[in-house]
Amino acid sequence: MIETRRRDEGIVFLALFALTIPAANWLIGHAGTVCQPQGPCLISVAPGLMAPSGVTMAGVALVLRDLVQRRLGVAAASLAILAGAVLSALLAVYTPLARRGLLIAVVASGVVGLVVDSVVFLWLAFGSLEFLLGQIVGKAWMVLLSIPFVAWLRRRDARLGIAPV
Repeated sequence: MIETRRRDEGIVFLALFALTIPAANWLIGHAGTVCQPQGPCLISVAPGLMAPSGVTMAGVALVLRDLVQRRLGVAAASLAILAGAVLSALLAVYTPLARRGLLIAVVASGVVGLVVDSVVFLWLAFGSLEFLLGQIVGKAWMVLLSIPFVAWLRRRDARLGIAPV
């Protein structure tokens, strides 16, 4: 029963993780308060600070990556990361921090991941780091907004006896 639940939730987290990539790409080209000609659509992530709109999905992806590992194990998470971005697999900090606690691991790996992902993405996609601070803030919002869900999941896992893989 618990193993089935772990697997099923892991598959859902993995599917959602995979969907963040096309969702981010769609948002960048189609949704924002301002869409630049031949450039990204932008959203406000803080007063006076803009970022490409896909930033929201990138922040969600960082949390889902950690939840995939919690449910399906390191191998599945690594394959998911490789599919999304090879560099993220080399720089993830979730595993050693997870021993200290799920919340700190998710937040810390999310922060490291969002900075690295932002630099790599902006440079590869636009050849510029013009929106770096906005990317970081936008992704950080999504990581912070996920904390109540991650805390609930940790409490529920403890209650049901579901241990991380």
